[in-house]
Amino acid sequence: MLKNTLPLRKRRPVAAAVGALALLTSLQATASTLRIAMTAADIPLTLGQPDQGYEGNRFTGIPLYDALVEWDLSQGEKPSGLVPGLATEWHVDPQNQTRWIFTLRPGVKFHDGTDVNADAIVWNVDKVLNKNAPQYAPGQIGNTLSRMPTLTGAEKIDDRTVALTTSEADALLPYNITNLFIVSPTAWQKLYAAVPASAGDTAARGKLAWTEFAAHAVGSGPFKMEKLVPRQQLILDKNPDYWNKDRIPRVDKVVLIPLPEANARTAALLSKQVDWIEAPAPDAVDQIKAQGFKIYANTQPHLWPWQFSFEEGSPWKDIRVRKAANLCLNRAELKSYLGGYMTEATGVYEADSPWHGKPSFQIKYDPEAARKLMTEAGYSTGKPLHVTVATSASGSGQMQPLPMNEYIQQSLKSCFFNVDIKVTEWNTLFTNWRLGAKDPSAKGIDAINVSAAVNDPYFGMIRFSTAKAFPPVATNWGYFSTPETEKLATAVKHAFTPEEMNKAAGELHAALVDQVPFLFVAHDVGPRAISPAVSGVVQPQSWFIDLSLVSKKE
Repeated sequence: MLKNTLPLRKRRPVAAAVGALALLTSLQATASTLRIAMTAADIPLTLGQPDQGYEGNRFTGIPLYDALVEWDLSQGEKPSGLVPGLATEWHVDPQNQTRWIFTLRPGVKFHDGTDVNADAIVWNVDKVLNKNAPQYAPGQIGNTLSRMPTLTGAEKIDDRTVALTTSEADALLPYNITNLFIVSPTAWQKLYAAVPASAGDTAARGKLAWTEFAAHAVGSGPFKMEKLVPRQQLILDKNPDYWNKDRIPRVDKVVLIPLPEANARTAALLSKQVDWIEAPAPDAVDQIKAQGFKIYANTQPHLWPWQFSFEEGSPWKDIRVRKAANLCLNRAELKSYLGGYMTEATGVYEADSPWHGKPSFQIKYDPEAARKLMTEAGYSTGKPLHVTVATSASGSGQMQPLPMNEYIQQSLKSCFFNVDIKVTEWNTLFTNWRLGAKDPSAKGIDAINVSAAVNDPYFGMIRFSTAKAFPPVATNWGYFSTPETEKLATAVKHAFTPEEMNKAAGELHAALVDQVPFLFVAHDVGPRAISPAVSGVVQPQSWFIDLSLVSKKE
């Protein structure tokens, strides 16, 4: 077993991490206060478009804001689907498949009491698309345009109706715009008006207004912002007037605390300084359970991979090498090492998904077949293949990146791979991911380990397999594309019925597995350890979770 052969790089007793939690000592629990320790090293951006990957959406996007279309986080028995948000209904224009019509929910108010109407939606689209708009926010583009790459504009039809336009027919737009969180234009305008003209041109003043807005965020979500202290805490207050009565929060406050190190999070939970932690340390699970805390986990649309570089000179351009790496990894042993808290990945989607298709190449543990492929490719014990993978110490959905990569390093060694692990801070890694394998920041890097949400066919496949997704537009870091994946991705975008979508997505997935642009390692199950005083937790089959449903007994 791995536990006996591979120690954690920074393994230490859980109690030793308590000293790192001095910042929490001032957080005294008040009536109905839920305290959560995140894996992030800093509070995700609060200005409407979070950073920190999807951990940002989870903790500062969904609680503070609404989107036109949202994810159903109310159950965990099946994968989350789309549900109405600020839009009650939507459809593609039958006369023009590059135009979607959205009907807005009546009577919704922002936290400042102003109306959520068509003007507000157009304003929010302009903040990431219209370079001439005062509210244009280049700093938010990385968290929006790569997630909705075909969106080109918004048009007001009337107060309750807007049209969104796309650069091409795109059946995936409703999925994409779950990432566009709607902020109050009025609140921002007041801050912009308060910036002195001497501060610079429109762009400079707009940037200052957004900085101020992040400290005084105004959305329409189930929680309001009370206080933000960067790198320390974000306090959210209940919004008793939230439009969705089923999602009026059950707790008065939520305190979010960044604690990127797993042992520190675990220590905070065991010492009752927090009520909830993301990704507990695997070797502390038994201790956590023994003290009465609950472990929640569920299958997530998530892939924890190595993403290969296809740049000239990359060893991964040889498909025999890509297949060998996938055949050399003992995922079952890795799962055991993680206390069972992972699902073995045999693709982006597994056989029970309608988007799995029928791949020819089977991803499994077969080291003999792997060594044969490596021998054919010219490698051996005396001539190993040297590869470098970039990863982070923690971050959004990164699971347990250091021990997991150390296990992969050890496992692949038996198949003539000599793996170097380059560790960097999460935000730096995430930025490099967006810049791509051609960027100077990727010099000497052959693969990158960034976990990815795969909620839908765009997020799971198209953004990793088409030229339109090459950096800096989206996250095809390794510049992987084939004529077949391009053709099949187009078919997915043109699939406007569920039957067409399942067929097209399945064919694209089969092509991806056969070409193996990833080292397919694991799917996350999102383990989180929670105090027995907390109830009402719904762990969806989703990257996200609805904090409004949670109660706490003080």
